[in-house]
Parts: sequence; structure tokens; C-alpha cells
Amino acid sequence: MEQVVGKTEHELVRDGLKSSMDYMEYRLLVSNLALEGRSTGSIESQELSYYTRLNDQRMKRLDKTIKISADSEAKIKKVVKKIIWLVLTESWCGDAAQTLPIMNKIAAMNTNISLRVVLRDGHPELMEQFLSNGTMAIPKLISLDGTSGEVLGEWGSRPSIAAKMVQDYKHKYGKLTAEFKQDLQLWYNKDKGQNTVNDLLSLLFLK
Repeated sequence: MEQVVGKTEHELVRDGLKSSMDYMEYRLLVSNLALEGRSTGSIESQELSYYTRLNDQRMKRLDKTIKISADSEAKIKKVVKKIIWLVLTESWCGDAAQTLPIMNKIAAMNTNISLRVVLRDGHPELMEQFLSNGTMAIPKLISLDGTSGEVLGEWGSRPSIAAKMVQDYKHKYGKLTAEFKQDLQLWYNKDKGQNTVNDLLSLLFLK
């Protein structure tokens, strides 16, 4: 019997890049799905369609309002090697709607940084290679050397402060409640993307 050999991490990343889209293509996809009352993903539901519509509105707002400080912009412009950010996500993911516009804003400041988006449910093997605390949590950003394809680092699925909030709450109460999710949304609004910017700046200079 012939043995089935799984793809290497490099091959999975390469396949993900081949079927990836740029940020504007992803935004158009989400906007169209929101209008149609649909969502991405292997399973569609009324709830996921609702979150897709909510995320479309959120990203529209953040695309216009996200601010990056002059100090952070100067650091971003110091990146001299080609870097690809490959992000696994789905249209219904609330954390992705909060952070993808920031990733796009950073990438737009330096032509050496390329942002590519791929749908998680279409690439389960790739997702399995980059789990967050053993789960298929999204968004998941994989930072790649744009020349060699080497994995330089990863980020996700939440900004570091928000991730700590979630971890602490789960440890204390077992699961996330609707009230906590509302508190997390308020945190995102108050933070205005700065924790994500700081996390991603650290990622840019890992190697």
C-alpha cells in the first residue's frame, strides 16, 4: 500500500500564497457577501452572515480612521528586506475585522511589505501548522521572507493585551460570556489599534 506523505510547511505556505488575495480583493469579497447576506467558510448561517455584515461596516470605518504615529511609521519605513504577511481569516471573524485594516495600513507604508489574505477553511492543513494555543483561531498572520519563503514569525489571533485578557478570563470563568465580549469590543475601541501596531512592529524586526 502506497504511503501518503503530507505536504511540508513550505509547500503548504506556497499553496496558500497561490490562492491568496490582496487586501482590496478581500474587502470587496466581504462587502459583496454582506450585501448578499452570506459569509465565507465551509458552513454558512444567519449568525455568520450577521457578523460578516457587522465586520464589513467595522472595516470600512477603520480603513478611514486608523492612525499610525510618525514614530511607528519611521520604523516601518526602515524595513529593507522583502516580507510577506500571509493572513488566514474568514469574513465573520470579529478579531480579524479589528486588525486587518491595521495590517493593511502598515503594509501600505513600505513597498517591501506585502499583505496577502487566504481563507482558513479552504486551507485546513496550513492552519494546522500555525495553531494558536492548540486552536485554529483566526486571524493568524504568518510572516515570510519574501525571497526565500522562510517563516520568520507569526502573530494572532489577538493583540497581546487582548489575548492576555481572554486567557485570564477563561482561566477564571471557563468560557467567554457575552458581557466579556462586549468589554473586549470596548477595549478595541479605546486602544485604537495601538497594541496591534506595536505587536506587528516587533514582528517586523524579529530577524
